[in-house]
Amino acid sequence: MAKESMKAREVKRLKLVEKYAEKRAKLKAEGDYVGLSRLPRNSNPIRLHNRCKLTGRPKGYIRQFGISRITFREMASKGLIPGIRKASW
Repeated sequence: MAKESMKAREVKRLKLVEKYAEKRAKLKAEGDYVGLSRLPRNSNPIRLHNRCKLTGRPKGYIRQFGISRITFREMASKGLIPGIRKASW
């Protein structure tokens, strides 16, 4: 389980990315790299990190489902993910 402070930091970064997205695109189209460097660092979408929607785990993230591999495995073995059948794991 991820720390609450880490989850909050990700939410803060997401808000900054959304806030500065239009301005960043405009500066990038103009080629104004000095203006881009003046924007907050966390407003860059590269700094966002994918996290499991249920546990907040940052590693082993399966993008198609939006959850970590461990959560995926638990849900698949309980039959909660349609179309996935437990093999020999």
